[in-house]
Amino acid sequence: MGVTALLDERLDSLWETPRTIMGALTTVDHKTLGKRYLITAFIFLCLGGIEAAIMRAQLARPGEHLLSAEAYNQLFSMHGTTMMFLYAAPVLSGFSNYFVPLLVGSRDLAYPRLNAFSYWIFLFAGVFLYSSFLVGAAPNGGWFNYVPLTTRPFDPGINIDFYNIALIFLSVSTTVGAINFIVTILRMRAPGMTLGRMPIYLWSTLSTSAVILFSIPALTGACLMLELDRRLGTHFFDPNGGGSSLLWQHLFWSFGHPWVYVVVLPGFGIVSMALPVFARRRLAAFEYVAMSTVAIAIIGFGVWAHHMFAVGLPTVGMGFFSAASMIIVLPSGISVTAWLLTSWTGRPVYTTSYLFILGFIVIFVIGD
Repeated sequence: MGVTALLDERLDSLWETPRTIMGALTTVDHKTLGKRYLITAFIFLCLGGIEAAIMRAQLARPGEHLLSAEAYNQLFSMHGTTMMFLYAAPVLSGFSNYFVPLLVGSRDLAYPRLNAFSYWIFLFAGVFLYSSFLVGAAPNGGWFNYVPLTTRPFDPGINIDFYNIALIFLSVSTTVGAINFIVTILRMRAPGMTLGRMPIYLWSTLSTSAVILFSIPALTGACLMLELDRRLGTHFFDPNGGGSSLLWQHLFWSFGHPWVYVVVLPGFGIVSMALPVFARRRLAAFEYVAMSTVAIAIIGFGVWAHHMFAVGLPTVGMGFFSAASMIIVLPSGISVTAWLLTSWTGRPVYTTSYLFILGFIVIFVIGD
């Protein structure tokens, strides 16, 4: 047996996931974990869809008594929390887990064990959140969890505690995952792959990960402070104790609006990668699309207060956030224009996948 064969056998023994139950539970392979993210997120999508269907059945006729008011609040809250935290971001993380190492030319992500840790914490947080149904105390304050309605005097049960603890664990999972992507993209690219030569999907993943890294701490801190208010008697959100109810809104939406771009930017990257294949030409204005991705990520941090125009913000502040909310349309428009130019100047193959991409562009323009 030659030296090369011996080396191949040695590497296979080190890298291959053992075909045992323990091997399946302890795998750090990015493809396996990526598929698990996708499957787990899809299961949560189905659960969120069931919750939405039950709510629609309650609203189908006047005077319907399928759900009590408290049960409806719990379903409403769990549906929103599921779709935003347990489906939308994790399903895109699944794609990134699978494709990022392949696109940069590395064997795996920079920290494979941390990647596995991220997945299992995500799964634990989701199971913990849904275990609240077993004790009839699912979160009931909406996915936005506004105070003072969710403080202990107005909601003395353990419903909001499930929400706070689950989201703190989800924050840990999402943060370590973002760090893993950033390090992998910046430090593990194949020789010769400069930043200017990176596939566009890596630009969207890098921007998304940076947004996560700087926005998630606001949510983590808000949930931790609310839990301290509820269980230890602190007054972060209690005006009678020197706190502020608006502090929750500022913290939540300084996370919540950048989270919109955490969800949309990977989709931009997928479209920008797939569209040129079916248009049979390179992506038009590649550099501008890459820079628009970064611009969206940056400007997205300056628009959160447009969720708070009814709370009496100063006029100057409202003007700033209104302007930022309009300016962020410009980099989005650059991406849309590039997609249209790619299709217009290419030789499109009208497959089902291509039609889905065109549908994405139409829906995004209508929604934006």
